[in-house]
Amino acid sequence: MLFHTWPFLYFFAVVYLVFLCLRGTRYWQVWMLVASYAFYGYANPLYLLLIFYSTLLDYWCVVRMDRSARRGFWLGVSIFNNLLVLGFFKYSRFLLSAIDSAFLQFGLPVELIAPDWVPTANNLPVGISFFTFQSMSYTIDFYRGGIEREKSFLRFATFVSFFPQLVAGPIERASKLLPQLHTRATITSANVADGASLFITGLFKKVALSNYLSAYADPIFALPERHDGAALAAATFAFAWQIYFDFSGYTDMARGVARSMGFDLMLNFRNPYLANGISDFWSRWHISLSTWFRDYVYIPLGGNRNGTFFLYRNLFLTMFISGVWHGANWTYVIWGTIHGIAAVASRRLERSDFYRDRIPNVFKQIAVFLIVCIAWVYFRASSVSEANLIVTTIFTSTWSVPSFPLLLLSLILCVWIFEALSESRFARLVEVSFVKVLAASGMLVYLAIMPGQADVPFIYFQF
Repeated sequence: MLFHTWPFLYFFAVVYLVFLCLRGTRYWQVWMLVASYAFYGYANPLYLLLIFYSTLLDYWCVVRMDRSARRGFWLGVSIFNNLLVLGFFKYSRFLLSAIDSAFLQFGLPVELIAPDWVPTANNLPVGISFFTFQSMSYTIDFYRGGIEREKSFLRFATFVSFFPQLVAGPIERASKLLPQLHTRATITSANVADGASLFITGLFKKVALSNYLSAYADPIFALPERHDGAALAAATFAFAWQIYFDFSGYTDMARGVARSMGFDLMLNFRNPYLANGISDFWSRWHISLSTWFRDYVYIPLGGNRNGTFFLYRNLFLTMFISGVWHGANWTYVIWGTIHGIAAVASRRLERSDFYRDRIPNVFKQIAVFLIVCIAWVYFRASSVSEANLIVTTIFTSTWSVPSFPLLLLSLILCVWIFEALSESRFARLVEVSFVKVLAASGMLVYLAIMPGQADVPFIYFQF
């Protein structure tokens, strides 16, 4: 069920009305769980078995940790189970294919044929990584002593399946979202206004910007061999903005829906294309995931505690693993590798006085954006050979003036200027209520008069 379609608006209208009626009773959490499961089961009711299994097992593992001296064992059961579920659904077919390729390399007449029930990249349970990571963070945080055990299975199940952020984040921590589920949600006019503003902003990013960019970039990426370097570079820049508008648009809508119901979800994007360093980029892009990998991968690996070599190793491995997390394709592995190399190579430079004080900020922002865009080629391409072709063509072929919709370019420029203002001394200006209302009104007018492609799915649903 897509946020930017009529079925969701009808669904939310019913959910919100009943929620308001039950908010003062003890049944509102039951209703939230029912609504969340209905939302997730809309595409495929069988997915509900998976999320219920993951929820039940992690809840039970924490109960056992709380009552047993073998805390590490039960944490291991939780982590192993979650990784096994992710591994089966996301990587089993890929691994079978890789084994087949290895057999062929050694001339062995063996072929492993994946059964029909083994998932493919096109039929993964929606958002499986997001709710699995959210549930797993609860067991790890309890083991570390950061949170108390949640005694209500109903409340924990609502935390794992909370429908606004269930399928594409942000990945909430139990320490933030669970306490909000302990008390009756407070809904004020400010909540509703902020929620509506966030939802309209996200809707505009998705329908007016991301979908529009998709219509430009997709045909070029579909047949890269037919285009010159300028067209491929323009398509790469278009995709960079497309995935940003798509993913941050979903986050804005998710946060808007939650805010209108009295819940506060974390900020997941903070003007990432204004980053002046690779580390700065990852402090702004998909913040809930980058902090998840920091807390549950980078720090357990040793972080920066054991010297320079291990610091760089841990940085690289964290980015490499984040690439593998995105999916069973070598393109994602290379995407993560590029970011890992960039993070290692730039760490000392970004902390130097020369880089911080002598290089103009705009040059640093352009350099970071170009590195990120090169990595996006591998993220977007269907194969490594196709990505290599695109990168090679961009840097070696002759260029002509690429065609790029002037309206789209103007909209991107407006967004960039607005974000730049929000990080300048004029930041208070963009927070003025009148400016917010004016911007929301302009976006609604644009959505009303311009045709849009409402059925384009969110990119991160596949993860």
